[in-house]
Amino acid sequence: MGRTLRFTAAAAITALAAAALQSAATPRPQASKDAARLADASGGDDWAAFGRTFGEQHYSPLADINDRNVSQLGLAWSLDLPFGNSVTAPLAVDGTLYFARGYSVVQAVDAATGRELWTYDPKAPEAAGHKLRQGWGSRGIAYWNGKIYTGAHDGRLIAIDAKTGKPVWSTMTVDKDDVRFISGPPRVFDGKVIIGHGGADVGSIRGYVSTYDAETGKLLWRFHTVPGNPADGFENKAMEMAAKTWAGEWWKYGGGGTVWNAMTYDAGTDTILIGVGNGAPWNRKVRSLDQGDNLFLSSIVALDARTGAYKWHYQTNPGETWDYNAAMDMELADLTIGGARRQVLMTAPKNGFFYVIDRTNGKLISAEPFVKVTWASKIDLATGRPVENPASRYPKGTTFTMWPGPVGAHTWLPMAFSPKAGLVYIPAIEMATSYNDDGITQPTWKRTPGSAVDGAANPNFVVKDAGPLNATSALIAWNPVTQKQAWKVPTPGFWNGGIMASAGNLVFQGQIDGAFNAYEAGSGKRLWSFAAQAPVTAPPITYRAGGRQYVTVLTGMGTSGAAFGPLIERYGIDYRTQARRVLTFAIGGKGVLPKAEKAVITASDDPTYKADKASADAGIEIYGRRCAVCHGVYAIAAGIAPDLRQSPVPTDAEAFNAVVRGGALVPNGMPRFEELTDAEMLHLRQYIRSEAAALRTRK
Repeated sequence: MGRTLRFTAAAAITALAAAALQSAATPRPQASKDAARLADASGGDDWAAFGRTFGEQHYSPLADINDRNVSQLGLAWSLDLPFGNSVTAPLAVDGTLYFARGYSVVQAVDAATGRELWTYDPKAPEAAGHKLRQGWGSRGIAYWNGKIYTGAHDGRLIAIDAKTGKPVWSTMTVDKDDVRFISGPPRVFDGKVIIGHGGADVGSIRGYVSTYDAETGKLLWRFHTVPGNPADGFENKAMEMAAKTWAGEWWKYGGGGTVWNAMTYDAGTDTILIGVGNGAPWNRKVRSLDQGDNLFLSSIVALDARTGAYKWHYQTNPGETWDYNAAMDMELADLTIGGARRQVLMTAPKNGFFYVIDRTNGKLISAEPFVKVTWASKIDLATGRPVENPASRYPKGTTFTMWPGPVGAHTWLPMAFSPKAGLVYIPAIEMATSYNDDGITQPTWKRTPGSAVDGAANPNFVVKDAGPLNATSALIAWNPVTQKQAWKVPTPGFWNGGIMASAGNLVFQGQIDGAFNAYEAGSGKRLWSFAAQAPVTAPPITYRAGGRQYVTVLTGMGTSGAAFGPLIERYGIDYRTQARRVLTFAIGGKGVLPKAEKAVITASDDPTYKADKASADAGIEIYGRRCAVCHGVYAIAAGIAPDLRQSPVPTDAEAFNAVVRGGALVPNGMPRFEELTDAEMLHLRQYIRSEAAALRTRK
């Protein structure tokens, strides 16, 4: 009897285990539906991920709106948004539109009408502490099994019920008091959600990605992108291998390698591909004794999606030293190259080369420059390595002018690939920067305090005939098979909007001057334009709701380019008055936006101001370290934060102290700098007031 009971119990346990395995192997109906809608071959009624599908092509197979009727496209509805970042990529699922604004404030509206359904505010600025000193808000969100996923600036990954807007779970993905923060969109795959972080520009941190159970928020696996202190042991063989490519005591500098943006899922091989960022600090001479490739900086790394185990990598910039990275979107496609069908990954990172890589093994297929490049003459196809210009590493105190500069030939704003046209559409930037590291040595260098950007190098953006005021941008159509430009359309200013392509033979892109355009995919001919009355840099999407195809895009500045106010001053983009909106278009739409006046930046009245050059000069350095990244060079703002020349706050010492040291405007995204001394506050305030006085004189 006892033996029978024991046998029965064992059999029951075996049966339960088998059932559990069967359950795990058979996706739930809803999960299967989500996986189907995220497949690259899905129908297109929904836009359920940052790039629409797992392959991140930013392409829709919908063609109800096409090159023959796009001239009839009109505004179906619009929704005004409050202050804050508004360049997120929206999602559209089952007739509901979801988007993030500000600091990961997620909102849901009816996709056909714009009727507001719910809003969830994670109160990220209040929770962020010093993390608030970098970054400007969310770039995107994710959807899976009835939940919206958002990464909050303070480092939380949050799951929200898509029907009610109520939080389901929340988990902290970083240390509470480090400088890591989240601005990029999470990605979902096979019941999991993955997130990275930023912060390597300002702190001694070690990058990683974390993958969680999408239903519970339980951590499943974590992969570090650079090795830590060998004395602590290595997490895996990949880190042991990577450590051989570093020198000195790199771990004391953190190493960097944050995955702050690009992640792509290859469902066919169950592989997650991550785009790894720059070194911490930028300068390899400081970080790694000027030695080694420093894996996995500036690399595309393929990981087993179930376990996080390393599969392969391809490094775009061995020994990265210029804030180049491989963090721009990576798009999957099947292309016929040399008569053979190849499964490829395509990416156009900061360094100016367009790469086509075999996504099954990481082998380089081709790479050619799509903009002006001076740091390397070519990419050697035999080795996969760049043939560098030796001067580009600014040896022995020399200065080198680099094309492209650290802003990059392509930023986070995504490109798009049209399988129908066979072309990739790149929002390209051409701007140079000169580099040297005069006065910086490895043994004595220390990070600038206050969470300021400090790469242990001296980049100069104001390069004669090549710097910001001469910077250009363009929408480039690129043939990934021939590695040649198909067509090019110049775009205004240096900043460029995200791209969306469709089977309607169309390419959509917004511009910094407020135009939202549709181009013929094969020729680049502009077929339609809408005056949005505000910068349009966010990635557009298209979807169906109630059987009708719509195109949606957000307007307003946010998340990047804040320091470069002088470059876009002529467009009159004001933080206080710019129109932040959700715009949705349909064939036959008759909506009209209210007339907007062009913003004019005027300096605030300051009757007690007296010039003090010595004090203002002392304030320039403080401003450059702590303020320029948001409020702009020379206090000329780019619309992401207020232009301090017209603010009344610096004219009053008490109000200035309450905001800067006291944190009175933290909920608005203004960080607190409690460490500034009375003397530093005096000089900082004097510098800002001097720039306002100069503006009054010019006017």
